[in-house]
Amino acid sequence: MGVIQQLHAQETEVRGTVTDAADGLPLPGVNVTVLGTTTGTSTNPDGEYSLTVPSPEDTLVFSFVGYIAREIPVNGRNTINVALKSDVQELEDVVVIGYGTQREGEATGSISSVSQDEFNQGVMTSPEQLLQGRASGVQITPASGEPGAGMNIRIRGTSSVRSGNNPLIVVDGVPLAGGNTTPGGGDFGAGEQSARNPLSFLNPDDIESMSVLKDASASAIYGSRGSNGVILITTKSGQAGETGTFNFSASTSISSVRKKIDLVDPENYVELAEEAGADPSVLDFGSTTDWQDRIYRNALTQEYSLGYGGGNETTNYRLSMGYMDQEGLVESSGLERLTGRLNASHKLLDEKIQLSLNLVASRLNDTYAPVTRNAGFEGDLIGAALQANPTRPVFDENGDYTQSSDFRNPVAMLDYINDKANTTRLLASIGATYNIADWLTYNLDVSFDNSEAVRRTGIEPRLWFPDLGYDPETGRSNGRAVVDNLYNNSTVIEHTLNSEFSLSEEAMLDLLAGFSYQEFEDRGDWLQAEYFVTDEISLVDNVDGVNNDDNKAFTASSFRNVEELQSFFGRTTLNYDDRYLFNASFRMDGSTKFGENNKYGYFPSGSVGWRISEENFYTGSGLSSTLTNLKFRVGYGITGNQEYPGGASLARFEVQSDGSLVQVNNPNPDIQWEETKQLSAGIDFGINEGRINGSVDYFNKQTTNLIFLRNFAQPAAVESQWVNLDGTVLNTGLELSLDAYVIEKPAFSWQLQYNMSYIYNEVKDLGTYVNTGEIHGQGLSGAYAQRIAEDQPLFSFYMREFEGYDENGFAEYANSAALDFQGDPLPDYNLGLTNNFNFGRWSMSMFWSASLGFQVYNNTANAIFLKGNLRNGRNVTSEVAESAESSANFGEVSTRFLEDGDYLRLANLSIGYNFNIPDMAPVNRLRVSLTGQNLLLFTGYTGYDPEVNTDKSIDGVPSLGIDYTSYPRPRTVSLKVQLDI
Repeated sequence: MGVIQQLHAQETEVRGTVTDAADGLPLPGVNVTVLGTTTGTSTNPDGEYSLTVPSPEDTLVFSFVGYIAREIPVNGRNTINVALKSDVQELEDVVVIGYGTQREGEATGSISSVSQDEFNQGVMTSPEQLLQGRASGVQITPASGEPGAGMNIRIRGTSSVRSGNNPLIVVDGVPLAGGNTTPGGGDFGAGEQSARNPLSFLNPDDIESMSVLKDASASAIYGSRGSNGVILITTKSGQAGETGTFNFSASTSISSVRKKIDLVDPENYVELAEEAGADPSVLDFGSTTDWQDRIYRNALTQEYSLGYGGGNETTNYRLSMGYMDQEGLVESSGLERLTGRLNASHKLLDEKIQLSLNLVASRLNDTYAPVTRNAGFEGDLIGAALQANPTRPVFDENGDYTQSSDFRNPVAMLDYINDKANTTRLLASIGATYNIADWLTYNLDVSFDNSEAVRRTGIEPRLWFPDLGYDPETGRSNGRAVVDNLYNNSTVIEHTLNSEFSLSEEAMLDLLAGFSYQEFEDRGDWLQAEYFVTDEISLVDNVDGVNNDDNKAFTASSFRNVEELQSFFGRTTLNYDDRYLFNASFRMDGSTKFGENNKYGYFPSGSVGWRISEENFYTGSGLSSTLTNLKFRVGYGITGNQEYPGGASLARFEVQSDGSLVQVNNPNPDIQWEETKQLSAGIDFGINEGRINGSVDYFNKQTTNLIFLRNFAQPAAVESQWVNLDGTVLNTGLELSLDAYVIEKPAFSWQLQYNMSYIYNEVKDLGTYVNTGEIHGQGLSGAYAQRIAEDQPLFSFYMREFEGYDENGFAEYANSAALDFQGDPLPDYNLGLTNNFNFGRWSMSMFWSASLGFQVYNNTANAIFLKGNLRNGRNVTSEVAESAESSANFGEVSTRFLEDGDYLRLANLSIGYNFNIPDMAPVNRLRVSLTGQNLLLFTGYTGYDPEVNTDKSIDGVPSLGIDYTSYPRPRTVSLKVQLDI
């Protein structure tokens, strides 16, 4: 009896909390056992446990899937708190690759994977914004700060002169067509608008991870669509073991203009204008108007997401809905999005067959302000606001807008122009997988992508625009109504066979073979009406109110393109003893875009990897205790590019207004595939059991057979012909990625992530040159700022070198005003730095981004900020008004308006708190966070933002790094609540 009492007296109750060493959050479900016995328990949802141990000398074992188990002696203690580290070996990241997944340690290609925990936070209108600045070698530049603005995505540099440079986007295995899905609208005398982002139909909150295939050995499996890299988007799905989990989030955001252009204020305007040679009696209207304040606003954004998902051993499902209503900084602009998504899978016949369904439906409602890319010197909305006389009132004494033939009232433009688009998009894929044997699997995927967009633009006759036939006697113009429709369809059918088996105890072989067929159809129609006899046309619901006998009241056009792409592809992967890794792939693409002589393209690739840290001689060395993971990679491959309009090999005709047919191009049956050959080599390393992980990569890309539309001098029998240019576009560079846990404590952790890329770009052996970068402004018809030429980077700036003003205030230029190359818009360096802090239930993330070594051409300043504009009754910046420039000086395209674009930006700052939830509460998680975007910007650029790219293409040749009255990028603060039930 005494012995039993003594044993009971030795029993000890131990309590504590188990947390994740990385983020400090509690870990539920951790197994806590007494070493050598079956006595044990598990942690509750708050990571807490309580266990009676037989003896104070016992040892507790803490184990959890994906974490390194820990054995901790009790030593008579009653409280033991434990922080578990992720098991890098067991939970090694699985990265998504083309037509499958792969353990990160087995990857031989250059792949960057970013998970939802690493995404940018705040207002995100499209998926690529989640990735911006987070992956080395990937540069993402918004066209402007407009809601839904287009994005320029460059992976390892810019390669093509005329074809597309954006990467292929694959959503849950479905390759998207990549073209515009929103109509461009009509020109109302203030220029044309840039296309909206076709990826805005996806709700960023539905995305679980994004993988970037950067080198040819990784992207060649996509053949002719992989030359610019591939971004694989994986959306969230239900997980086995979940019994119906609700996820809800709601956020409210306020956006404001980060800076305004420093213009001459009303108090000094008349005096400075008179000094410039103006007559003060005709330009002093006696008012004080800040026109920037009249068009900009503090904008509100609301977002809501609801998801429900779960699963068991045979069925997984997730259903989600999202709604966003984003106001733009410019009055009357905005984006409204409604999305619904269903991801589901089901296994049947003893798991022999698995069926899957991925479905997303979205509705986008765009509201446009008249902010355009190529307005004349009178300006679009922003151009008109920047140069408007600050002494002019918004309204006259009758309460009508002040307007004249030489003055565009920005507020009247907002009121009298109604421009909206509605886009409905459905992306659906159905898959069936049949496990023929343990080592052989067949998969069939059928997907369909359909979008339908209608844009209606109405310009009321009360808007006085000379381009719309303004009559000063009646105070009316013709008005204009435009209906622009765009329809896109893409169908994909893919068959794949996958075989995985062991060649020996050490060797594992994985084989993939497949066939893919994709059809693209784009069609549209456009109708314009003028000469309205009524002012009420803002909704453009009907256009019957037109009446004109001498001119054409209606004009219309339409188009339709159908292209097909069929492909055969295969891949072989060999893993020998987790030390020697081999990967080879091949794809043959046939496209209707090419002629009979070159209809098929062939795209092979190969790569090898050596995990030196798995070698016996390494594990026994002293280096292995510090450098715990070390892998070398090298790969080479060829990819293609066919992203240009079809019909290059055929004669194409247009129907004229009289019904006749006119041939517009010369056929070219010999046009070839644009090809990119890429060599890539890299080192992956881990230090101190994964405390620090990183990679260093070198790449060399060479793009040849450059596809180009050559225009013939007119008059000629035809306008143009698609050809392959001689020459090579070279991109070489280095990339560095680091992920380090600087501090790992239960109460506090600090994770640092850094990425950097250096890229050198050069055009070689071109044998000709191509001008692009159209510049607008008074007297600048036909002006350009960029030239593509050999021995220069793509889109190099080509202009006079400005040296200042002579004694009379006229511009002086070097080298007798000869044109020369003056820099380029391609950054030499792109950098991203993230600091993640966790302290208890609090967390903070701070992300800085930077680009160095590039220039931006300020077309806004070239068109507007000249002393002559001040003399003519328009406004300019204070710097120009007080400069030595003569009012008679002409603003040539020159380095006067070419500025360094280097910047450092605090792009994202987020602070969050996870509430302590009682054990029996129905809520599993409640988190509140506050996020700031674009909070700080350090740059010498004088425009709104150096990270800008107005479309200034000439004859379809793209431009880069030109800023023309661009929509400002907002500073945004968001409050978000996340709830899991």
